Amino acid sequence: MDIQNEKNKLEKSKIEDYKKHPMINLADSINRSTIWDLNRLTKGSYLTRIISTLIIIGAISCLLFFGYFK
Repeated sequence: MDIQNEKNKLEKSKIEDYKKHPMINLADSINRSTIWDLNRLTKGSYLTRIISTLIIIGAISCLLFFGYFK
């Protein structure tokens, strides 16, 4: 039970940190996504999710605009 309580405290601490610093969380998520852990992009606050979505859509739009998919 003590190990479970420690895990819960650690998880709550991480969630509070994500809420306090959404941009740091975004940078951390993007860094983790470069090593193929794309699930981390969806963790965090709504602001982080919106910014991540805009970055991905912007990157795809740039690729389409410059004709890389032709």
